[in-house]
Amino acid sequence: MASDAKRILLVEDEKAIRDAVAAYLDREGYWVVGVGDGQAAVEEFEKHNFDLVILDLMLPKLSGERVCRFIRDKNSVVPIIMLTAKGEVEDRIIGFELGADDYIVKPFSPRELVARVRAIFRRAHAEPQVEVLDFGDLVIDISGHKILVDGKNVDLTASEFKLLATLARHPGRVYNRMELVEKVLGYDFEGYERTIDSHVKNLRAKLGDDPRHPKWLFTVHGVGYRFEAYKPEENASEGASDK
Repeated sequence: MASDAKRILLVEDEKAIRDAVAAYLDREGYWVVGVGDGQAAVEEFEKHNFDLVILDLMLPKLSGERVCRFIRDKNSVVPIIMLTAKGEVEDRIIGFELGADDYIVKPFSPRELVARVRAIFRRAHAEPQVEVLDFGDLVIDISGHKILVDGKNVDLTASEFKLLATLARHPGRVYNRMELVEKVLGYDFEGYERTIDSHVKNLRAKLGDDPRHPKWLFTVHGVGYRFEAYKPEENASEGASDK
């Protein structure tokens, strides 16, 4: 295995599925650690610096939801693909609110999962090398993958970060949800476009951006979202009708 191979933590309690997925990933040149329960996942995550996590939600010893929260507390950037038998829209939304970057429902093809892994790494590799967006109270350091609000660092997931950067690069421009799905999650994302709402909700909470009186993230009802540079004298009146 090449020393620069991407490291993937694969958390799946069904051994047959875990072995099949690991074999496909191994053939693609990835360095894979496979575990069968949530406690083992936490222990392995603390031992190694992983580039991506594939996480089943239905796990023994420690649930996938708790593992996801643990990972996000430790690392806000590492991409997480959730792997689960739960297919309802609400389950997907909960997954994204926990901090997942993608979601795939069983039964699935290992080839599809590998394609999603490749897509996530392609998007990460395509990030600009140098770019800082300074809006005073909010600074988005795209090259350093850092967010500062009032001078304090704010941890975002990879998808939340890309969503904010996409909107902030073009203040005033309105993006509909499908545009944001394509730009943030990729053209090959097959999930529900309302997952963007979950990411926006998380962003607002982390940035301290009250949806009733927004500073930066504005809802355009029936369309999508736009970003505005914070101007207190203007936003106080406009935000009153925003949700």
